[in-house]
Amino acid sequence: MRSTALSIESNPLITRKHMQDAVHQLCDPLIPYYSAGKAHLKLGAAGSGCTNETAEMEGFSRVLWGLASLAAGGGDSALWEIYREGIRNGTNPAHEEYWGVVNDYDQKLVEMAAIGFAIAIAPEQIWMPLTAEEQQRFIAWLNQMNVRPLYDCNWLFFLVVVNLGFKKAGLPYDQLQMTKNLERIDDFYLAEGWYADGIGGHCDYYGPFGIHYYGLLYAAWMGEEDPERAALYKKRAANFAQTFIYWFAEDGSALPYGRSLAYRFSQAAFWSALAYAETEAVPYGVMKGIILRHLRWWFRQPIFQSDGTLTIGYRYPNLIMAENYNAPGSPYWAMKAFLPLALPVEHPFWQAEELPLPKLNEWTVQAPPHLVICRQKAGDHVVAFNSGHHATNDHTHTAAKYEKFAYSNRFGFSVPRAEYGLGQGAYDSMLALSEGDRIYRVKRMAEQSKIDGRTLYMKWKPWRDVEVQTWIIAGTPWHVRVHCITTPRYLEVADGGFALGVEDDGGKRSLKLEQSEGEAWAASAWGMSGIKLLYGGGAAELVHPNANTNVLHARTVIPTVVAKLEPGIHWLATGVYGDPAGTPQGETPRVEEIDGKLYIHLNEIICIEQLSFF
Repeated sequence: MRSTALSIESNPLITRKHMQDAVHQLCDPLIPYYSAGKAHLKLGAAGSGCTNETAEMEGFSRVLWGLASLAAGGGDSALWEIYREGIRNGTNPAHEEYWGVVNDYDQKLVEMAAIGFAIAIAPEQIWMPLTAEEQQRFIAWLNQMNVRPLYDCNWLFFLVVVNLGFKKAGLPYDQLQMTKNLERIDDFYLAEGWYADGIGGHCDYYGPFGIHYYGLLYAAWMGEEDPERAALYKKRAANFAQTFIYWFAEDGSALPYGRSLAYRFSQAAFWSALAYAETEAVPYGVMKGIILRHLRWWFRQPIFQSDGTLTIGYRYPNLIMAENYNAPGSPYWAMKAFLPLALPVEHPFWQAEELPLPKLNEWTVQAPPHLVICRQKAGDHVVAFNSGHHATNDHTHTAAKYEKFAYSNRFGFSVPRAEYGLGQGAYDSMLALSEGDRIYRVKRMAEQSKIDGRTLYMKWKPWRDVEVQTWIIAGTPWHVRVHCITTPRYLEVADGGFALGVEDDGGKRSLKLEQSEGEAWAASAWGMSGIKLLYGGGAAELVHPNANTNVLHARTVIPTVVAKLEPGIHWLATGVYGDPAGTPQGETPRVEEIDGKLYIHLNEIICIEQLSFF
């Protein structure tokens, strides 16, 4: 029997039983929101890029990532009767809640993967109770997966998971198409365990909670029949684990970076799949610690409605940062993190003592995602410095999610609220440029980029005839940025530091502000953020962005250096400070010019001429 004595916010998440309770605490509040025929889950009126009917089917399906894992490990749920009825009706063309014909590139193709997963590991709940006629309709509906094209990215694995579900149930499946998709996914592999999300795509959480996750399911289910590919997937995942671990802080938080952050605690789903596939790339106790601390951290955040259902957003409800494909039920993709519940209680994962993160380097270069990760012990701070990417895409806020200079687990990042002015643009960790009309442009892609130790270089063009070269000397709490801007036109530029939350968890405003001509500082319960003009003309100011632009804090302030540039070549250097502990520390960086060369003093002396990689 499950315990309902604890709310999810107070669930200690120490034992397997606590994790089972968390599934109930997440799923039970959904019960009133299933449709009369149980095939749809309607959690709100916000729209997405798909139809409302498809969005409601999405919500229905995504819960299965957690329910099926719970069932596979012997747990039960009151929702299974709902799900069996929903499947009977959703796959019945004669029923008014029929999920319908699946179109090319349909969102329902994404959601079929959760159903295929449930058939594979929880057939006693979702498959065997159906009559022969119901099973036939069920398979006929799911089989549309094998005749519809998919986007050439992580989507290709959805077909694989559905067909593996067929195979595990002893049903006909499309081995030819499955093999074709697996071979294509191999083309996305880069190095060091990293996949891009499609050819030329970004490296983001779709690698761990998408491609690696499904690859590890394949390895767990197909180890005997396809040992070579299963071993390959385990090897790549083990390599990936050695670098991905740097994205997590000891307090359980992870680095907010890239798209689909509304899936929240799916950030730890990779570790769940690693344990499920019995790939001990790090000790089971370390995996267990990462997962449980991550869930604890998330369940302490204001991510729930008053009725206990998840919201769209990251640390708080926020449609501004969401994707076009985020519907009210989309956040339940996060249920993927509960995969360890499919392991029996006697499994070494559950028998292991929860362990802290191992000793990690203060900084590390992660070449495939174009990042340098720095870890600041004080404040449990993780910062990813980013050299930029040679391609872009049409997803929402791509520049903000992939092209900022730095991403922090404690300061987050911001997305634009609108296009006019620094307050609407919320340009933290970016160089924003305007022709004087207050309409700003930022880096959306880098024409050239390179990483050499702690130094990152990028060349980018906000306009065809304006060239910006940027050097970043990574570090914490200070880092330095140097920009060389070549422009034939008058420009106004703004170099933003870290965005700092202005109120504590209780809503109390605890902000202290200070600024002078050359530097600006802000301190609050969330730490300290500052910026200092080190070289070039300009001034420092404090920008107060529109509300709900930052993924962590609804209201923020951004210390920013601003300058006005006439046509010509201009050099601008800034020292950027970010410390969650809120106490100034570290030697203040400085820049000096000697014989036409810039020397940056930040723990060591770096000459800018030596950094001209191209």
